[in-house]
Amino acid sequence: MAHAAAIQQVGFELVSVASRSTEHAATLAERFGSTAVAYADLPGDADIVVVATPPQCHAADALRMLDGGGAVLLEKPLCRTLEEADQLVAAAAHHGGRLLYAENLAYAPIVQRMIALTPRIGALTHLEVRTLQGLPTWGAFTSDEWGGGALFDLGVHPLSIALLVANAAGEGSPVAVSARLRGAKGHGHPHDSDEHADVWLRYRSGLIAHVESSWQAGPESQWDAQVAGATGVVRAELLPVQSLELNGDEVALPTVTGQIPTLDQLGYTAQLRAFADDLAAQREPIMSAAFGRHVLQVVAGAYQSAGRRSDEVALPFAGPRDLTPLQLWRRG
Repeated sequence: MAHAAAIQQVGFELVSVASRSTEHAATLAERFGSTAVAYADLPGDADIVVVATPPQCHAADALRMLDGGGAVLLEKPLCRTLEEADQLVAAAAHHGGRLLYAENLAYAPIVQRMIALTPRIGALTHLEVRTLQGLPTWGAFTSDEWGGGALFDLGVHPLSIALLVANAAGEGSPVAVSARLRGAKGHGHPHDSDEHADVWLRYRSGLIAHVESSWQAGPESQWDAQVAGATGVVRAELLPVQSLELNGDEVALPTVTGQIPTLDQLGYTAQLRAFADDLAAQREPIMSAAFGRHVLQVVAGAYQSAGRRSDEVALPFAGPRDLTPLQLWRRG
């Protein structure tokens, strides 16, 4: 829904809509003035295909769209296993980098300004990013088939922000990850997927970044980030209301002009425009398949760490590449 609305908000044409049920496809197509088609008919006349199927379908669907001639905007999480991620990275390279890993927050004006401000506060001493909300009421987010829970699905947002901010500050990539996951069994839920995650990223400099992601915090979402350095502090509130501060002083954010403000605020519209520009210039998106794999490697390491009583796991992840995050957690 968000991608379809963003397509119209930026003035692109939504050529066709496909879904697992013909009824759902027809409903969406009617709502957005488009045509309902079968999966087999994609990419059809489209320049870009948005793949927003469940994670277990991401790799196969994205590979088929690339082979069919379409550029692919692939919804997060990238896929379920690192083995699939390797295939996507290779296919994206083969097709000229025509795959964008849909980390919309990387294109959000508030996140881009936070990243730009980070070098002004000196060597980092503290980095924390949180996404706290209730469990979604749609989708099979807690199923084994999905591949992972709160960290795998929601947690890739704060992880991506933490990775981007640390990199902008000159920290490079983390060298190790540890995590503590909390499931829902015993709290009236039948599943044993994770609903709350605390993740710690260790950098070569000694910086420890903390990422917290939860489906046990609703009903109102609270997404925020705080970065401290030797000479200052940057703080961002992403949800429910956006605000940005540098050393306690408010930093102005761009005026939102779109009909649906959150699509601009959360980066959905900028993401589409940037991808169209990348395709026209024949360059790989900043949010590439390789970046999506980088995030998934951290996720895989975190789940393995949680299964080993929060012992550190070295990065890049060197464990099994054919297991889902949930399988890594349970295997330890």
